[in-house]
This record gives sequence, structure tokens and C-alpha cells, in this order.
Amino acid sequence: MSILPLSRRSVLAGLGVSLYVASAFGANPLRAAAGDDMAARIRALREGSMRALVVHDEPKPAPLDIPFRDEKNEDMTLADLKGNVVLVNFWATWCPPCRKEMPAIADLARQMEGKPFKVATISVGRDDQNALRRFLDSLGATNLPAWRDPTMKLALAMGARGLPVSVILDREGREVARMIGEAQWNSPSGVAIMRALTGG
Repeated sequence: MSILPLSRRSVLAGLGVSLYVASAFGANPLRAAAGDDMAARIRALREGSMRALVVHDEPKPAPLDIPFRDEKNEDMTLADLKGNVVLVNFWATWCPPCRKEMPAIADLARQMEGKPFKVATISVGRDDQNALRRFLDSLGATNLPAWRDPTMKLALAMGARGLPVSVILDREGREVARMIGEAQWNSPSGVAIMRALTGG
């Protein structure tokens, strides 16, 4: 797994960027509508590379109000995506594991079309949106957004200290699971996990 340069983190720390520490848990357990334990269900669905997915017993608060840039170079936040299960993927063009998993993420998004599900591919590199768009398109990930976090404020607030890091948010915008490193997101296990979280 590629790691963000220490010097880059130090500069951001000097600017007063603080890491998000999820020490406070959500008041309600992550439960399915039928009352069963969703966290246990998701753990049971993990196979292959998805075994590395860390599933929280209860949802954790996420920093929904920190802006990042959309493809028009305008501010947006994760709060804009509430109502959907969101796979937030922090990546960069210089990160080989990010490049490796991106086609699988794109395929997952295609398989989840029509569901309350969104992918937020957010680059922490210095490339502009046009360069990111060309890069994603070259990987066949034409359906993924070329969003970016040039200050890395959101990435650091979400504890993304290496790349790639993927965080799954529930429909209320709370963190329910995270993956450090690449994964085969379009595997039967990955798809089953997302379908369970979206209610089928």
C-alpha cells in the first residue's frame, strides 16, 4: 500500500488540519429493518479480499461538512450524498494499488445502478479534474466521478493516512466500515455487501 509522504502530512498539520478521531459512536446500532444485526450480516458476507473490510459494531460519525471539489471545480460535501450508501474511495494517480482496484470499483457501481448507492472517488493528488477524468477514462472507469481533495482536509479528517482507503457510509452519512488497501469490490462478496447495506 502506498503511503502519503510524511512531509506532506507535516505541512498540513502545520496548517492546523486535525485528524478525525472516531471516538464517539452513533447512538443506534447498525440494524436492518427486520431487526437483525446488520454488522454481523456484513461480516458473514466477507470473502476473498473483502475479508480485510473492517465492519464497525455501531455506525460512527463522519465529517460530512468538509468541502472537496466536484468536476466543475466547485465545492461539494459528503452531506450532498446522504440518502445513499456511499463508497468513499481516496486515491491518487501515482498510487499503483489505486489504479489496480479502480476498474473493480467502476464495475461495482455499474452492478449497483438503480440502487440507493453512490461511489465517491476523491483524488488527493495534485492533478486537476481534466487530468483525473482522462486517467479514469483510460481505465474504463467512465462512470466514476473525477472529484478531488487538493488540501487533503477531508482525507485526513477521515483518517486516510495511506492510499487507497475506502470508507462505507450508510444512508444517514455514518461510517459503517472501511478498507485499507485495494480490494476486489466487484466480487460476489463485494456486491453482496453493498446490496445488503442498500436493502437489496
